[in-house]
Amino acid sequence: MPQAPSHFKVLFAGIMSLILTLGIARFAYTPLLPIMQAQTLLGDATGGWLATFNYMGYMCGALTAAMISNLQLKDTLYRIGLILALVTTAGMALSESLWLWGIMRFFAGLSSAAGLLIGSGLILNWLIRHNHRMELGIHFSGLGLGIVLSAVAVDLMATHLTWSQQWLALTAIGMILIIPAWNWLPRPDTSPFTTSGVKMEDRPPETKWMIILFTSYFCAGFGYVISATFLVVIVEAEPALNGYGEPAWLVVGLAAAPACFIWDRIARKTGELKALAYAFALQIVGIILPTFDPSLVVVMFSAALYGGTFIGIVSLMLTMIGKFYPTKPAKPMGKLTLSYGVAQIAAPALAGTLAETSGTYNGSLYLAAIIMAIGLILVLYLVSHETKLRRAAV
Repeated sequence: MPQAPSHFKVLFAGIMSLILTLGIARFAYTPLLPIMQAQTLLGDATGGWLATFNYMGYMCGALTAAMISNLQLKDTLYRIGLILALVTTAGMALSESLWLWGIMRFFAGLSSAAGLLIGSGLILNWLIRHNHRMELGIHFSGLGLGIVLSAVAVDLMATHLTWSQQWLALTAIGMILIIPAWNWLPRPDTSPFTTSGVKMEDRPPETKWMIILFTSYFCAGFGYVISATFLVVIVEAEPALNGYGEPAWLVVGLAAAPACFIWDRIARKTGELKALAYAFALQIVGIILPTFDPSLVVVMFSAALYGGTFIGIVSLMLTMIGKFYPTKPAKPMGKLTLSYGVAQIAAPALAGTLAETSGTYNGSLYLAAIIMAIGLILVLYLVSHETKLRRAAV
């Protein structure tokens, strides 16, 4: 029997895949958006629509992940997703055609789903199978590191390269990242047993619990996506903050990178649902703060809150649902993400259009905060429901 790869190598492969498929293929668009708007005919509304195409692709990828149980096929799709990340990043530089950009953003969304959902599911399955702790905090640090990479890279290149040259430079970085992402994630084992001989069995929760969780994740998706798409543009729109858009995005990544470790530790002490409630509440604060005080200190604090909470919500949600289905965690992860994806399709185009009409993003931020508050109420209901069940059991 071949020797199992090291725990470090598998997690490193996952981190690199997230930096490539999310940090570059998906999130580099955020710091590049104002640069593209300045150097091309891209406006607020069309910028929002391009983000919507990206989330449509992501949703299609989530739907695919939700429909597939075969681990070998998932492994193949994961690797196709890595290639798509490179192709779509390079494709953004080829033309100023909105149609080409839309197609590239759509397939970049597919790539993101392959990295975040299918890749994470494969890694969680490997962790469970090899008797490691069922936590994806280290793996999901790739999201924050990817944001940091895209922010730093764009900031360094902004005065030296055009928007199209920056997309090509990011592609070159991605060609390095794909090597460990491809080679260090082992092909999946389809045995129903862990390496210690324990049978892996799925234990799905009750339907009502799942519906409420899915609805709360929809709310989280709405709250997440407006800032993810327009944060840099929102900051740059403030005359006193001109030039601080990329640093704000960098703060998001710096806060997100270690956040998953922190939320894993909080969840160990409080339980995953209570940790989720804390993350929802903090993200609401982070969303609305700049609407009251757009000063540099407040905006940067808001960016840190946003980065430290959205990643925690994603990590806690996906890990929690994956634990119920150890034999095929990517499938329920995909189903859960469909609710997140629906919000991500509607919100960017709505926010861009509202901004172009009103001249400010404040209305979109208030709407995002309200919907996040609804999600928080749903999570608190699940917390209360969970407590009642425990009391009944006692």
